[in-house]
Order: sequence, then structure tokens, then C-alpha cells
Amino acid sequence: MAGRRAQPGSAPPHRSPTPAGLACLPAPLMLGCELPVGTCPDMCPAAERSQRERERRLHRLEVVPGCRQDPPRADPQRAVKEYSRPAAGKPRPPPSQLRPPSVLLATVRYLAGEVAESADAARAEVASFVADRLRAVRLDLALQGAGDAEAAVVLEAALATLLAVVARLGPDAARGPADPVLLQAQVQEGFGSLRRCYARGAGPHPRQPAFQGLFLLYNLGSVEALREVLQLPAALRTCPPLRKALAVDAAFREGNAARLFRLLQTLPYLASCAVQCHVGHARREALARLARAFSTPKGQTLPLGFMVNLLALDGLREARDLCQAHGLPLDGEERVVFLRGRYVEEGLPPAGTCKVLVESKLRGRTLEEVVMAEEEDEGADRPGSPA
Repeated sequence: MAGRRAQPGSAPPHRSPTPAGLACLPAPLMLGCELPVGTCPDMCPAAERSQRERERRLHRLEVVPGCRQDPPRADPQRAVKEYSRPAAGKPRPPPSQLRPPSVLLATVRYLAGEVAESADAARAEVASFVADRLRAVRLDLALQGAGDAEAAVVLEAALATLLAVVARLGPDAARGPADPVLLQAQVQEGFGSLRRCYARGAGPHPRQPAFQGLFLLYNLGSVEALREVLQLPAALRTCPPLRKALAVDAAFREGNAARLFRLLQTLPYLASCAVQCHVGHARREALARLARAFSTPKGQTLPLGFMVNLLALDGLREARDLCQAHGLPLDGEERVVFLRGRYVEEGLPPAGTCKVLVESKLRGRTLEEVVMAEEEDEGADRPGSPA
């Protein structure tokens, strides 16, 4: 793991949280002019609902249930404002087209509680829909004069929802409508918006330690991400969520698989969602080390149960699949044979189901409960007012 160069399409590319998100915003916003506060009371302005009805651009998750009308009618309780890129010379939307922070937070709650948990839509379809609507939430927030404290609450909930729906995609996401690279970019944009909000200094932000930790976990192994976290005030760095994230990052860099996976099993749900994109590569690195250590010309066997415990796998079947994906033969159903020259790496590592490392952390709670509550901060020390 130490010194490993990121592979294309594998772990999310780290981006500086500063530049990309501001480039597409209207110039007056960047100059710090006074902005209005939105007044739209709905998740989607009525004018947009009507326009998308006429243009047949409603998503099926937004239409009136059971509606057979042509064109389909928008359900005001389900339609959510879609993202529209700001263009040069385009007039700024009036306050009536912007949702205030309270409505934006209710929109995020709806996306987390209703859309993300939808049983009649594929997870890739849900992720694509939610990511677009959350991007619109961030834009609405940027185009109005919301206070930093209330803006941070909206951005935190939006980012938590996005991390969760992306983590739920699983290994077959590439065959669905969701573009993994685009989703990674959206997560990085979400981190950028939130960390800029934190950097403006107007607080308090009770969940900041947890979300700064999520930033490091999502960008595990990134020198730039680690540098930015280490530049945070000491009062933040000493909070349990950030201390835990720094420990995970250190174990990842050192290639200490035993310590890494022990730490990963102790992370709360959202932190586990953030780090999930690195689990496959961490397991591959650990398996490669085992192959170098144990491979002999005649073959040496290890119990698959040992690998299940070491790599926090979801059972013997996943251990068998991992070994066979890397060319290692099996001895019966419960042992793997390390033969010299047999270990191979082809393509991306198996994604795995991550039930132990991620899904089990929900512990019966809904995604809405996790996103809207301060679940990551339970028992955590909170900073006073870091300079």
C-alpha cells in the first residue's frame, strides 16, 4: 500500500477542495456581493415542474404514482429541482426560484428517507437521481445569502446522503445509469463546498470533526488530503473522529492490513461508506503480501477462515472468490494454496459486498436517521472555537 500509485477508475482521485466548485458560479457571488434568501416553498419550483412536464423531462420517481396521463403529471410532493449549470450572461434566478435552507434541508431529508430507500428502483438509478438533485441543492445554497451555520447543516446532510447512496451501488454499478467517475467528482465537490464553509470560520459546526475525518477517509492515501487535515487547528485534530481517520490513513500507508481492517471494523456507518472505495485495493495489497510470504514451489495452504478474519470478509464464499480472482487454487472448500507464480492481478480488484464493514453498521436504523442525526459524533470531544 505504501507508495502505491492510484489506478485509473479505482480509488477516487483527490482534488483540491477549493477550485472546481466556484468556477461555474456567477461572478457576483465570487465577488462577495449581498445575495437574497430563497423563498420557494417546494422541493421543485412550480415553473420548473410545469416546464419539465411539457418537455417530458420528469424522472419516473417524480411523477404522480399510477399516472397514465400523457405527458405524465409531476407530483409536487415527489418532484425535486434538477441541476442546471449556471451560464455566462444568464440572469440570476429570482428568490422565488431558490429554496431557502429550511426547504433544502427538507429536500435532503426526502432524498435520504424516501428516494434512497426506494424499493422499486435500481440502486444505480437512485444514485444518479440523488446525485443530480443534491448538486442542485448545493447550487441553490451558493446562489443565496444563507448563514454559514445553517449552510453547513444542509451541506453535511447532502454529503452524507451522497456517500451512502454511492456506497450502496455495489460491484455491478458500472452496468447501470450511474457513472462512477461522475459520482466520485460529485462527492469531491460536496467535500469542497462543505470545507469552504467550515474555512470561513463562522460556527459552531458540531459535526466538523466527523466530516473532516470523512474527507480523509474518502481520499485515503492522498498526500494532499493528509496535508490539509494536518493543517487543521489542533482542537479539531484531537477529536476522536479525526484521530481515528488519521490512524486508518497511517495503517493504509504502512500496508499494515491487520491493523487497518481492525480499525475499519470500528468505524461508524458514514465513515465506513466513505472508506469503502479503498477496501478492494487494501485487500488486494494484503493478499499480494501473503502470496509473497507463503508461496512455495510445492504450495503452502492457509485456512480461508484466517483470511476472513484478517480482511474482514463477509464469509468463506467471498474469501474463495477473492483467491480465485487472483489465480490462487483452493484445497477443498476451506483452504487456499499459495503456489509460487500463481498469484496474478487482472483489472480492478473485486469490490465485495462489504456487509461486515459497511451494511452491518446501520444496526436497524434508516438512512434518514443516520444522515440527519449526529451519529458520527456520539461520545466525541468537540472543539471549542478553533482559530
